[in-house]
Amino acid sequence: MIIYQAPKVSFLGDLEESRIDQLLVDGFRERLGRGVSPSEVGSWRNSLQYVGNVLRDPLLPDDLGVSVECQIPRSSKRIDVILTGQGGGGSDHAVIVELKQWERAERTAKDGIVLTFLGGSKREAVHPSYQAWGYATLLEQFNETVQTDGIVLHPCAFLHNCAEPAGLTDRFYSEYLSRAPLFIRNEVGKLRGFIREFITLGDRTNIMGRIEQSRLRPSRKLSDAVLGMLDQRPEFVLVDEQKEVFEMALQLARQPTGAKKQVLIVHGGPGTGKSVVAINLVARLTGEGRFAQYVSKNSAPRAVYSERLAGSRRKREIDGLFCGSGSYIGIESDSCECLIVDEAHRLNEKSGLYGNKGENQIKEVISAARCSVFFIDEDQRVTLKDIGTTDTIKGWAARLDANVTVMRLESQFRCQGSDAYLAWLDNTLGIRDTANTTLEGFDYDFRVFDCPSQLRAAIEARNGENSARLVAGYCWKWKSKKEPLAWDIEFPEAEFQARWNLSTDGSLWIVQPNSVREIGCIHTCQGLEVDYIGVIIGPDLVVRNGQLVTDPSARAGSDKSVHGWRKLASKDPQGAAELTDRIIRNTYRTLMTRGTKGCFVYAVDPGVRELLKQAQRPLK
Repeated sequence: MIIYQAPKVSFLGDLEESRIDQLLVDGFRERLGRGVSPSEVGSWRNSLQYVGNVLRDPLLPDDLGVSVECQIPRSSKRIDVILTGQGGGGSDHAVIVELKQWERAERTAKDGIVLTFLGGSKREAVHPSYQAWGYATLLEQFNETVQTDGIVLHPCAFLHNCAEPAGLTDRFYSEYLSRAPLFIRNEVGKLRGFIREFITLGDRTNIMGRIEQSRLRPSRKLSDAVLGMLDQRPEFVLVDEQKEVFEMALQLARQPTGAKKQVLIVHGGPGTGKSVVAINLVARLTGEGRFAQYVSKNSAPRAVYSERLAGSRRKREIDGLFCGSGSYIGIESDSCECLIVDEAHRLNEKSGLYGNKGENQIKEVISAARCSVFFIDEDQRVTLKDIGTTDTIKGWAARLDANVTVMRLESQFRCQGSDAYLAWLDNTLGIRDTANTTLEGFDYDFRVFDCPSQLRAAIEARNGENSARLVAGYCWKWKSKKEPLAWDIEFPEAEFQARWNLSTDGSLWIVQPNSVREIGCIHTCQGLEVDYIGVIIGPDLVVRNGQLVTDPSARAGSDKSVHGWRKLASKDPQGAAELTDRIIRNTYRTLMTRGTKGCFVYAVDPGVRELLKQAQRPLK
């Protein structure tokens, strides 16, 4: 998605007429359905004037393409400026320009991280050259047109207010400077030369239009990349705050023996890359000869990753990298160098099949590790037993005399990178009020079906690469577990019959080739993703008197998510109602954010269908 696009001569005209900032504001409203902050408008007004100075070069063609605020595929990150055109041999080129208003920055000991003034205080940030190179890499990995048409990308950074680049150009950052050169205030001529090196003719093949309309084709997926990571060949790039979190975690994990315990809490919503960072950490620390483990309450991610790795290594060795959250009962303090807890909101107090072992999983993890990293999204707590909250983690860290660092992953890389979809979903499900009441104009394939059979047909049609699945709220008994030929979920009027995911597949259900005909639940998909997710909303979420309400009694008796709610309600009716209400809403929020490209929905309750249809894109 591109907010502004024009040939060089038109761009310069918009600058001279002082209308460029308004055009960008209008573009945001038209393309993204939202306004922008005054500070961002001021940033455009300032930085784009410097871009104009660079482009006022008679040797740069008038029809050179200028694109501003270009969204990266499958992320909410935007590239500041892309300049496009042809080289002497007719090849297509795109120069990616990362703009910064920084005046100076200092070197840190962290790879790709600098220290600069942001928001009135000094703080760490990703090196601009690393940032530009990372954006180019994402385009190369996820944009089919870039891959197949041979469009050559040339990232660089332009710090137009910076006169002293010493910290930024330190040899420590030479790898990234070589991949994405950095230009400062008095190097306009050098930046012009960099652009002219690749672009000698204007954009005569609509390069950015082709990139924008391209089909997304991920070059690799996380589950297929873990082996490469373990061999110290990372298969994709960590971007912006992902890189900051990664480097901070490495720094904390590398503390010498005997140093004070370290706890890192990382907040991040669906698709912000929590698992990406977690697996990268395991890979890097293992490569350094450190004892690190990936920990999760949910077995599905562990099973998927170990299955992917087992082909060329002994499964025993691979399984040792992935552990359940109840594995650290009685473990000697500080016996692990780093424990990386994914989906930390799913941690329980007790462990074991009957919930009668150990004292507290959070305590046991922090005690066992010199450094523990907790990736958390409290809006994905989906059972009465989930205790993973920031306050609880901080409390145990204090008791165990551990330092606490808190960070946040903001950028969204799922749901086509649309933060607006998540905001709309939170608003619609009543999780929090947002301004997003419709999905109109957003590039995410959301559809509501009046028939479950139509929903299933749509998902099956998009399962070309084993990348579409059906899931449902746990409102139907798992009869087929004991009677394999029994149907679990039935809608006779729609001639629909289906079974829950087979027990033989277990946590690997989501990657089994034939499981598209089965239906998963929150326990077999949380922490994982597919291209298209089909969600059946059960009778536990309904519209009554115009309001969306929840009903825990509609959950199947075999579902342990709300097990014990009646007993709780007898003691504290209001507290039980609030807790079960949040769990049910969180469950559907989690299910409806498993799809990277689309979410298709059928709701048992007609009122819910009508509510969701208010935001539905026109069916094609």
